[in-house]
Amino acid sequence: MASKILFAGCFALYLIAANSSTAAASMTYDGSWNLNFVTQRGACDRTYDFTVQVTNGVVSHPMLVRFTGRVASNGKVRASVAAGNKYAAGTGRLTGASGRGTWAGYSGSDRCSGYWVAARA
Repeated sequence: MASKILFAGCFALYLIAANSSTAAASMTYDGSWNLNFVTQRGACDRTYDFTVQVTNGVVSHPMLVRFTGRVASNGKVRASVAAGNKYAAGTGRLTGASGRGTWAGYSGSDRCSGYWVAARA
């Protein structure tokens, strides 16, 4: 369960960008997004699906406490999440009603990485 929450946070992190324009991002990307994370390397869960909310360019998920994420006005996303000895971070881009990117992280000494895809809910 903790690794699933970590991956949920990872996508949320994808949705946060360093050069965010909150007003433009909120008009374009605000709303619910369905996410699918796929592990390509490492011993993490193979896939995980969840939904995040974007409000004024800020990504949130009710189960994530140590999470940072934002969507830039150009659709670039960056996010990270930490839970205990687990951490994940990722980047990507949203375009219209979909998006994709990559993520990497660790759970204890295990390293994992993969890709994510997003679609408006």
